[in-house]
Amino acid sequence: MASDAPAGRTENFGRVVRSWQRWWRSSVTSSVDQAAVIEKRRAECELSSRYLLMISMSAGIAILGLLLSSPAVVIGAMLLSPLMDPIMGVGFALAVGDFQWLRQSARSLAIGTLFAVLFCAIVVFMSPLQTLTSEIAARTRPNIFDLLVALFSAVAGGYAIIRGREGTIVGVAIATALMPPLAVVGYGLATFNWTVFSGALLLFVTNLMTIALTAAVMARLYGFRTNLSEKQTHLQSALILLAFVTLAIPLYISLRQIVWETNATRQINSVVLEAFDDRARLSQIETNLNTEPIQVSATVLTPELNSDAERITARAMSRTLGEPVDVQLTQYRVGTSAQAAEQAQLSATLARQEADLAKAETLADRLALIAGVSTEAVTVDRERRRATVTARPLEGATLGAYRELERRIASREPDWNIRLIPPARALPRLAFNGEEMAPSAQQGIGLIEWAVQRVGLPVRLEGRRDAVELVRLALAERGVVAQTAASGGGYGDVSVVWSTPEE
Repeated sequence: MASDAPAGRTENFGRVVRSWQRWWRSSVTSSVDQAAVIEKRRAECELSSRYLLMISMSAGIAILGLLLSSPAVVIGAMLLSPLMDPIMGVGFALAVGDFQWLRQSARSLAIGTLFAVLFCAIVVFMSPLQTLTSEIAARTRPNIFDLLVALFSAVAGGYAIIRGREGTIVGVAIATALMPPLAVVGYGLATFNWTVFSGALLLFVTNLMTIALTAAVMARLYGFRTNLSEKQTHLQSALILLAFVTLAIPLYISLRQIVWETNATRQINSVVLEAFDDRARLSQIETNLNTEPIQVSATVLTPELNSDAERITARAMSRTLGEPVDVQLTQYRVGTSAQAAEQAQLSATLARQEADLAKAETLADRLALIAGVSTEAVTVDRERRRATVTARPLEGATLGAYRELERRIASREPDWNIRLIPPARALPRLAFNGEEMAPSAQQGIGLIEWAVQRVGLPVRLEGRRDAVELVRLALAERGVVAQTAASGGGYGDVSVVWSTPEE
């Protein structure tokens, strides 16, 4: 009798499943006009001038919105982007086993993607504003939640297409945000920032694959007829599952890192206050978790100063985080009343602003003097702590001299990013000892890298083919793309010249 009960429950469950399947086929899948859906999807996957125009406009709006850090402009780019059509086409083509349709959709998607990336890279390259904004940074660290957003959006999008409710696609386009990650990929390409490039590319690939694969699953659930055999169907299902798992692993690791950083920041804030009286208040704190040791700088308003606070907090943070921590604390003595604390906090903020302004003015004078220009020619960004000046040609000054001038002033202002742009003076000649670069040539490579980053002009390598190739690879490792003009094989000294000579 005991063995009959589980068998009965299993039979009842199977009966319920079969009943649900009959209802799904008769009431749901039978009401879908599969031919009409496929015909419309296929038409919207074609590569056309309209498609490329909308890609260009969407990409242009997206990259400008990202550079301006304007969410409203970025949302406008999401609404214009036509990338959802070929991605959905890939998913439906996979489901029905139409490989001609699959090639057509994949071709439109690949060309549109490449077109958008290159268009955004050109806009960034020509733009005087190339700052890494919060909108750009937000799309460089995808995690498992981004995969879930793409999954839920793809389910909604697949349902809307199959059931003829395509107004929902507008919301899906905003949720998955296909164009902004591509624009960030273009930004990373134009600025040679491979961290930004790879992070944004991973986010785009996550959205793309999740939408396409989920669309394929949705088409299967709604009974779209397939040309695949049962064996091919099972293999395809296994590959779809494997793709989701492969995507989820790095995204989960990224989420764990974000969670750790969030918890570490919360713990750091708590540890700083534990070293002081209960009446102490944290006015400002800056944390850099990507350095070794971890850097923490904080301003505390406290009724009683604690000369041993830095050592105590550094030890406690190291114990809590399991990593060495360098702590710098600035303490302001305040009264015990809330009004006194607020007044002290306001005074401390004003003092910091005045100190930054005074330092910026002093820095501008110093840079102007070194560069041989007026103070008005120096660009100082106090918010981002960046100072830039284009140096006047100084008689007898080489590129090495300009680089040393920049290094000296930067050593005095470690909190600032100093950029001294030299004139396009002669680049160093790279000597060879047999088949290897001489030590002086290794130093010359570093100077060439610095000069190219500052001047912004391309360089050309001239000399024997083997030596030129060795130098080209050495520069490429540092992100410098050089033109070549080689003659004959073998090794010998290599001349490096600007492709656009100084006027």
